[in-house]
Amino acid sequence: MFLVERHDAILDILARDGKVRVKDLSDRFHVTEDCIRKDLGALEKQGRLKRTYGGAVIRRENPHTIEVSKHRNIDVEAKRRIARAAMHLIHEHDMVFLDISTSNLAIAELLVHDERELTVVTNMIDILSILAQNPKIRVVFVGGVINKSRDGFWGGMTLDLISRLKPDIAFVGAVGVDVKENSVSTYDIEDGINKAAIIRVSKRAYVVAEARKLSSDGNYNYVTLDTLSGLITDSRPAADICQTAEDYGVDIILPQID
Repeated sequence: MFLVERHDAILDILARDGKVRVKDLSDRFHVTEDCIRKDLGALEKQGRLKRTYGGAVIRRENPHTIEVSKHRNIDVEAKRRIARAAMHLIHEHDMVFLDISTSNLAIAELLVHDERELTVVTNMIDILSILAQNPKIRVVFVGGVINKSRDGFWGGMTLDLISRLKPDIAFVGAVGVDVKENSVSTYDIEDGINKAAIIRVSKRAYVVAEARKLSSDGNYNYVTLDTLSGLITDSRPAADICQTAEDYGVDIILPQID
């Protein structure tokens, strides 16, 4: 096997499992452990992974895509899968909170065709526009100061209105989810303060995040994973991630197989 092929194979294993061990890679590729250490060192210099004692872990990224409008067309099918999983958690007559999130936008696109009588609360402008088309859904809009990307509202007035609500279920977006560090992050502090408040007042609260966000970080940790009812994602994470979430008492919700 050529060096480049071995590096690609190591990165494939890392993407699947989230971590690699020097000894395991040495056995797998029939090369010395010192050779594998050099491989990991080279890949770390390229910014492809982070070395740890005895191996390496996937390098967490901060994509810095702050404006919602710039990533609504990314991972579209993953967001639709998340939305379908979320729909199974909503009950007739629930008050549902959908905050500023493109995954929540996908939920709204399913809810607009739903026959259940619901109350949906949101601070995202596009969600308001979509759900206003369904006469069975009572839409409550949480206003305030329009945010930087003009997708919705935050600030003191928004926070005050959120604090007075008692939603049955909330779906909250994220930039990154670090299961090992028990943290969920976003970019803007005010957005994070809103999200934390929504989680605090809701009877059940779920973070909606594509699988790629389990290896991404924002700049502001707004909640610990163990305060949530669950994490809704589009594909099953590595076994150690699932075990850590289970240890926190957090359900990982996946789309049902059609």
